[in-house]
Amino acid sequence: MVGVRRLATVGIDAASAARGLEAARVHEEVFAIVGRHPHEAAGFEDADVEAIERMAADPAVRAIGETGLDYFRDHSPRADQRRAFEQQIDLARRVELPVVIHTREAEDDTFAILRERAEGMTVVLHCFSAAERLDECVERGYVCSFAGNVTYPKAIDLQAAARDVPAELLMVETDSPYLSPQPVRGKPNEPANVVATAEHVADLRGISYAELDAAVERTAARVFGW
Repeated sequence: MVGVRRLATVGIDAASAARGLEAARVHEEVFAIVGRHPHEAAGFEDADVEAIERMAADPAVRAIGETGLDYFRDHSPRADQRRAFEQQIDLARRVELPVVIHTREAEDDTFAILRERAEGMTVVLHCFSAAERLDECVERGYVCSFAGNVTYPKAIDLQAAARDVPAELLMVETDSPYLSPQPVRGKPNEPANVVATAEHVADLRGISYAELDAAVERTAARVFGW
C-alpha cells in the first residue's frame, strides 16, 4: 500500500468514458471524468454532447473532460476541437461539474476560451504546463494539477510553478500510463507513482510529504466532492 485511496479515471472518447464510468460504479473508491479529448474531437456534434450529459447524470461522475485544445498533435481539425471544447465547458456549467482541461501548444486560444466561457466555474488544468501563465491561473482560481514531468531535471519553469502555486489550487496526478516520474521514467505509469510526484513537489515547496498530502487531499475533495 502506498497511500492511494481514491482515483479519478478520465475518458477521452465515448468508449473510454463508458469504461471509466463502469469502473466507478463497481468500485466505490473510483470516480469518473467523462468527455471528449481534443484528439478525438473530429466531427463533434450535438449528439456527442448529449451522450456526455447522459453519463454526467450518474453520481459517480465528478467532472467533465478532459477537453481542450491540442495544436501539437493536431489529430482533429482545430475548428472541431474548439467546438467540442466550448460545448463541453457549457455542459459542465449546465450540470454544475468541474471541467478538466488539456492544452498543448494552444495556450493562447485555450485561455481565451476559458476567460470567455468558464468564469466562476471550477477549472482543472490537467498535466499543468502553462508555467508562464501561473499568475492568471491564480487570479482566476484555476486548479493546477502537476504530473510526473514536474520531476524531470530540466523542468525548471514547471518546478517553480509547483513551488509557488497556492496550496488551495494545487493537485498532483499521474496521467497514467504516460509521464512516469523520474524514478521510473521510461516505464508505463500507474496511479501508485503519484506518490513520487507528490514527494518531489513537497521538496520543491519545502514542506513534509504529510503536509503536501493533506493540502492536495483538501483540494481534491473540494473539486471532486469526495
